Amino acid sequence: QVQLVESGGGQVQAGGSLRLYCAASGRIISIPTMGWYRQVPGKQRELVAHITRSGSTNYADSVKGRFTISRDNAKNTVSLQMNSLKPEDTAVYYCNAEIIATDIVVRSGNYWGQGTQVTVSS
Repeated sequence: QVQLVESGGGQVQAGGSLRLYCAASGRIISIPTMGWYRQVPGKQRELVAHITRSGSTNYADSVKGRFTISRDNAKNTVSLQMNSLKPEDTAVYYCNAEIIATDIVVRSGNYWGQGTQVTVSS
């Protein structure tokens, strides 16, 4: 079974740093896209950053210059380095990936991790 597991969340003061990790496991053939989303109560889940297998990246305007996404294709992992954190970065962060895997048949699917809490205090 394919699954995504996040780690690295926690509580930090404004201006601090945190690094999130996500590992994909299962009978994986390829992961075209991996990324991070975040969600706060009362709002829709929003894209933070994503990265393709070739290394092309996109970031939300609110995190440009502060966050860096990276991936290790051999290990099927993606990381999010978060620097200069602000209180408005507080949210549950979710790992997301489009994965081509082998189960009963070869198929493509969209997978989500269970989320990790990031809290930034002033």
